Amino acid sequence: MQPVRLLILGTGGMAKNHAENFAAIPGVTVVAGIDTRAEQLAAFKAAHSIPHGFPSVQEAVAWGEFDAVTNVTPDAAHYATTLPFLAAGKHVLCEKPLATNAAHAEEMAAAAAKAGVVNMVNLTYRNVPALQKAAQMVREGAIGQIRHFEASYLQSWLTQPAWGHWDKESQWLWRLSTKHGSKGVLGDVGIHILDFATFIAGMDATQISCLLQTFDKAPGGQIGEYVLDANDSATMQVRLSNGALGTVAATRFATGHLNDLRLRLYGLTGGLEVRYEKGISALRACLGEDIKDGTWHDVDCPDVPTVYQRFIAAIRKEGPAEPDFARGAALQVLLDKAEASAGEGGKLLTV
Repeated sequence: MQPVRLLILGTGGMAKNHAENFAAIPGVTVVAGIDTRAEQLAAFKAAHSIPHGFPSVQEAVAWGEFDAVTNVTPDAAHYATTLPFLAAGKHVLCEKPLATNAAHAEEMAAAAAKAGVVNMVNLTYRNVPALQKAAQMVREGAIGQIRHFEASYLQSWLTQPAWGHWDKESQWLWRLSTKHGSKGVLGDVGIHILDFATFIAGMDATQISCLLQTFDKAPGGQIGEYVLDANDSATMQVRLSNGALGTVAATRFATGHLNDLRLRLYGLTGGLEVRYEKGISALRACLGEDIKDGTWHDVDCPDVPTVYQRFIAAIRKEGPAEPDFARGAALQVLLDKAEASAGEGGKLLTV
């Protein structure tokens, strides 16, 4: 078994998940962390028994005694912090979105290809069994040529405190402020639902139109240093490469849904419904003779490896590096087009 020495870049809330999941994989050792905040870095190292720590990417690269990096910095930092590791020939797993604009994302994908290293972006819902099973069924022709789809990502943390008090905690407030690097719900979870839909469908989007809405949430639209100007809800119309049409929606105001994804996909010979609700995925299908009377059945969905396991497997040449930076860049192009469309009142744009 090939040993892998891992460095964690960024020590915020998500870094805990990375540290625990990677440390649980045989042969993987978390050897270092990076954070500009000395106290937080020290606490993170102590909590996860990490021997080394660095205040900057440059110092870590100069040290060099690691094989791979997982980048869990805020969105706006992904571009600048990832490129030096690629130049140093290190394998990189980067949190989504890959960057905050298509030009940077495409540059990162090109740099990763040039370096010849394993490069992956953490699109969390690729770990959902129902998503992978549905994608397999589509590719095997189970529902025939796709003609229509409906996709949604539903959150409600702006209407209830189950995840925390959004109006008092910085971990939520930054997501509502463009000055703090947020692209709103479109950039935060829109990337997931667009990947969810197009990956299962097995086709790229060729056209998109989008409307965005930001709601008043505080007097003067500001809480402390946070100007609450990022979009809260997004609705999109999308055309796929075979002409199929669909709707895609994302919102933080879906009262009653903590963090749920849904996809309905309809082909000439069958239909699929994918649900991910309260951390559990499910798949239903209407196939063959059942389409005559609209009878739907549950489909068994086997467990799939986590992104952490797939990243290490790719480094060990035991599996594909998916989704890679090229996929992250393609999704960023789609997000940029959606944002541009919204700026033109929902104009239909070619991707």
